[in-house]
Amino acid sequence: MQHQEFEPPEELRDTIKCFWHNIRYVGELPSGFEVQPDGYAEIIFHFGTDLSIATNGGLQPLPSPFMMGLLNQPAVFYTKNRLEIIAIRCFPWTVFDLLGLPSGKNGVHIFEHPIAQLQPILSKLIKAGEVNKALDEVKQYFLDARSAIADNTMLFKAGVAMRQAKGTIPVSEVAEAAHATVRTLERKFKQSSGHTVKDVSALMRFEQVRNRLWHHPDSNLAGLAHELGYTDQSHLSREFKRYSGTTPAAFARRGKETEAMLSNEIFFLSK
Repeated sequence: MQHQEFEPPEELRDTIKCFWHNIRYVGELPSGFEVQPDGYAEIIFHFGTDLSIATNGGLQPLPSPFMMGLLNQPAVFYTKNRLEIIAIRCFPWTVFDLLGLPSGKNGVHIFEHPIAQLQPILSKLIKAGEVNKALDEVKQYFLDARSAIADNTMLFKAGVAMRQAKGTIPVSEVAEAAHATVRTLERKFKQSSGHTVKDVSALMRFEQVRNRLWHHPDSNLAGLAHELGYTDQSHLSREFKRYSGTTPAAFARRGKETEAMLSNEIFFLSK
């Protein structure tokens, strides 16, 4: 698997975390890979081969582009041969306003939108190996989209506070940073993202634990719980199992085994 991330232009950093490009090679038979929850919504363009998601005991083919909203459990995707992706990792409290879509979509969101007009342009560039030019097209689209929406200073300030604290500060402190009451912040935040501040903060914290255990599987759980604002180790373990479907210890063991086998069984990126 080949993966690269690219910082957005300055004008987009309040709405977009990064752009990324990924190439995944698998065999001729469909192969599954798991996507773990995190604190972002992503717009996914894919090229080369079909991409499907496991759902209700079957496989649902996915168009390009589609949106991956916030997850509350792992999702399993299937592909074969060579899959290439260009994606936009967005903050969930900005992405729906940015695209002019109604908020509140969990998991995979298939939508009709003018952004789909980029697909043939990007496909041509990808086939020609012009990845940087393809990324430039995507960046320009979002620069134009960003210039057309009004600033929401409250949400931007709230987002900065949440990101800096990696989801570890209470809602009251997020509201204070945004110069708003808790009630006003919660109303505006849910209106824009479809989720509460607490929901998104919990995912941001889970993401920190997940990444730490994957890259450092011998990490002390009690220390992590204290560092990331959980009540105690039991609280961390409950929340981790809620989102990952497994215990922190089992997940860490899986990381060790995967590293030893040089496997691409699980797919997530250090954010």
